[in-house]
Amino acid sequence: MPREQIHFVTGRLAEHSLRAVLSECADRAGFEYSLEVLGISVAALMTPRWVAPRLHVPPGTTKVVLPGYCQGDLAEVAGAAGVPVEHGPRDLRDLPDYFGQPAAAIPRDQFDIEILAEINHAPRLSLPELLAAAERFRQDGADVIDIGCNPGETWSGVGEAVGALRAEGFRVSIDSLNPREIAAAAGAGAELALSVNAANRAAAADWGIEVVAIPHTPGDWHDLEETLAWLAGRGVPFRVDPVLEPIGFGFAASLGRYLEARRRWPEAEILMGVGNLTELTDVDSAGINVMLLGFCQELGIRSVLTTEVINWARSSVRECDLARRLVRYAVEERTLPKHVEPRLVMLRDAKVHRYAPDEFARLAAAIKDHNFRLFAQDDQLHLVSAGVHLTARDPFELFTQLQALNPKNLDPAHAFYLGYELSKAVTALTLSKDYRQDQPLDWGFLTRAETSHRSKCGGSSEPHDQSQDTRRGELGE
Repeated sequence: MPREQIHFVTGRLAEHSLRAVLSECADRAGFEYSLEVLGISVAALMTPRWVAPRLHVPPGTTKVVLPGYCQGDLAEVAGAAGVPVEHGPRDLRDLPDYFGQPAAAIPRDQFDIEILAEINHAPRLSLPELLAAAERFRQDGADVIDIGCNPGETWSGVGEAVGALRAEGFRVSIDSLNPREIAAAAGAGAELALSVNAANRAAAADWGIEVVAIPHTPGDWHDLEETLAWLAGRGVPFRVDPVLEPIGFGFAASLGRYLEARRRWPEAEILMGVGNLTELTDVDSAGINVMLLGFCQELGIRSVLTTEVINWARSSVRECDLARRLVRYAVEERTLPKHVEPRLVMLRDAKVHRYAPDEFARLAAAIKDHNFRLFAQDDQLHLVSAGVHLTARDPFELFTQLQALNPKNLDPAHAFYLGYELSKAVTALTLSKDYRQDQPLDWGFLTRAETSHRSKCGGSSEPHDQSQDTRRGELGE
């Protein structure tokens, strides 16, 4: 079959880098290409309306690829080109991935692990506070709101709280060993009681709801079997929870108990309280949640209880929601859970791009304006402008070097902007993340949108020449 002939469009500053990338990836990806450099330095300033009358598409072209930042309706460009037109990646260094196998897409609605999100110390909250917490958990993916009661007390307002939640459409479980609290919650519409053991099982038949059975002492199979037999004999639906223990207090053995529970009761519903690990381990919770939900998916554990009390676990519900989709996909498709859910990669980036060592000097020689481009790689900060390339590890040292040049455009507002960008760049170097000037660092699903400096400053809607170059840091534009 004839190979695809792709026509790439870029600006003057990106030409050198784009040619280098295309020369390496075109043959591997199986396409021929041509490259057109339009009369503008920064390709990010292009718009489809500006590109259309300036485009010259060679005969035989099958597709035109515009820079990723060239946003807008492509119909006018397609009309001028006579072939399909699409956006490439925003960073030209991503072109090899762009023409490789696309990342697998996790079906958004395919998961079978239910998330119970516990509101701890619910009796201390007002009804508005309780409803607000429940709504946040629901937005993050919780299926059931678990009302956590205070041990050793009887909450007289539990029925009112459950009723208020049910009126707002929440599914509710009650987390208590107190039969009076559980009975009141069940009467108000709670559907599940956590938990039942030898101490309170005698009342379970009166509640009319499903319960979670736990051993009176972790690892006591005889006690747990007695509770399950008692519940089954009275027609009380139940889930089994052998109880996950923290590291140092029997963690490995407790995982083994879940394996044993599945062996003993192949058809039983099982629940795991993952918060026993995320809340009690000095580590960010996302990785723990993914690993435990992977264990649950393989073992057929179809419900997890999580909490968001300690600060490092304050996004656990959302993490579990993403994780249950990821692990379901991995198990069902028999594929590695890798490169399919980037939103769970938060601390470090999956890939950190690098420029060639001579790229900064080439850029400094090529550009004509005095705006500042910032880069961060190999534990070094780089500042590039017309005829200028400064580098340092310390942002204060870099700024001192810049001040020594006495640039005319270094006013207080610009200095503030550079300080803001350099703080992001140092963070990127510290955590091995990609830094892209005027773009937010990628924190997975925690990323906060950031309005670019160029957008804040406004400007003409149509580019006309290199005088509109900005402070952007992408050689790939």
